[in-house]
Amino acid sequence: MMSVLAAEEINPLTPHPVEMIVGTIAFLILFFVLKRTVFPQFEKIYAERTDKIEGGLKRAEEAQEQAAALKKEYEEQLAGLRAEAARIRDDARAEGQQIKAELRAQAEEEAARIRARGEEQITAAREQAVRQLRGEVGGLSVQLAERLIGRSLADDASRSATVDTFLDELDGLTRRRETSGAS
Repeated sequence: MMSVLAAEEINPLTPHPVEMIVGTIAFLILFFVLKRTVFPQFEKIYAERTDKIEGGLKRAEEAQEQAAALKKEYEEQLAGLRAEAARIRDDARAEGQQIKAELRAQAEEEAARIRARGEEQITAAREQAVRQLRGEVGGLSVQLAERLIGRSLADDASRSATVDTFLDELDGLTRRRETSGAS
């Protein structure tokens, strides 16, 4: 009996035919259930992830394009602002030069007006001094004439005539000296 038992003993390397059939049927049932329920979920999740990744890449590319467009727009605006700032600086310089020229012209006008006023004051003071000197010289000349003549020049007409004659002679002498000194 031993030999029959030993001959019937199962070889561990070869499976039993019933186990193969049951294993195959169980595998097919499991594959069918997985194919109907789990694999579609895997496919759906895979497709969603693919869409997310591709969409994310597209959104990233679009964001990069938008960023590049915004950067270009900002650079153009910055260049425009720089140009405007340069124009404003140039305008301010020109305006400053114009203001400086206007102030210089006003200062020159004021200086000319002050000079003219000063000359007028000098002329008025000179005329006043000449009048005062004429009066004093006239009085002195009347006194001198009275002493030389020996009589009094009491009336105004003769006094005036004497003073005017004396002053005219004095002016004539002064002019002759000026012309002879200038020659």
